[in-house]
Amino acid sequence: MPDTTFGPQGWTPERLGSLAGQTYVITGANAGTGFQAARILLSKGATLVMLNRSAEKSEAAIRELKEEFGDAADVRVILMDLADLADVRRAAHELVETVPRIDALICNAAIAQVPKQQLTVDGFESQLGTNHYGHFLLCGLVFDRIEETGGRIVVVASLGYNMGIKTIQFDDLNWDRNYSANPVYSQSKLAQMMFAYELQDRIAAAGKSVSVYVCHPGSSATSLIKTSGSAVTRAIWWLMTKSPMVQSAERGAYPEIMCATEDGLVQRALYGPTGRMGFVGPVGRGVLNPHAYDKRVMARLWDVSEEATGFSWEL
Repeated sequence: MPDTTFGPQGWTPERLGSLAGQTYVITGANAGTGFQAARILLSKGATLVMLNRSAEKSEAAIRELKEEFGDAADVRVILMDLADLADVRRAAHELVETVPRIDALICNAAIAQVPKQQLTVDGFESQLGTNHYGHFLLCGLVFDRIEETGGRIVVVASLGYNMGIKTIQFDDLNWDRNYSANPVYSQSKLAQMMFAYELQDRIAAAGKSVSVYVCHPGSSATSLIKTSGSAVTRAIWWLMTKSPMVQSAERGAYPEIMCATEDGLVQRALYGPTGRMGFVGPVGRGVLNPHAYDKRVMARLWDVSEEATGFSWEL
């Protein structure tokens, strides 16, 4: 049943009013959907903080944004490598010290389809370590600042969560025995979703005021595959981008902007395109399969994640 909450065109940025005085933090905002989200938020007068890995790409992104919106555009970068937990701690400390309010933290950055097993500096499989553990720690370290404004955490997931095994492979989290790029990417995105839904439960139990939303960009023309996928994967993706099954990076940013700003959304949900296979189409509430919020698995993943990151949430 298609979501008709926002009419036949779905959610679009035309619903946004002024965001002056509000501050949004986006991981991975120098390209793709993260950059397009930054553009949309800045166009409405928001303050924007990018958490990016590359200084060079960040400088180019800020230059482009200021060319479009003027030198007064309130955008800055804090360099951060999600794959390095010590660096996440440093960046989170800088964020809390220098940013007085956070209306939404958008966990947008990701790596995908890494062709051969790689480990982070902390010894974790790279996709799980970057996409899940890095964001798990970041959210925990800045949670209190987000709560001060009754803000939001937006987790940008992927339909890939439904394309791998339907649980977490706890007995081999680094996939030493059966590494394969797509299933491992799917696992990392499932982990991110389980983190979000478990966090919702813990926030509710603690009586805290942060909202957590989960979305996905559908099939969007970004550099994600190009930066970490194999040559074959990149070639297949290039062909797909020429088809109607792939939309622009700007449209791919709509779900995360909606989840960061729109009132009346449901937390235990998955938002994104609602057209063909969830790849493209009007943005609204899509199908969420129950394995993504299996309570037993979510709770166990939370404990494993606290141990892996060395961070215990105070909830």
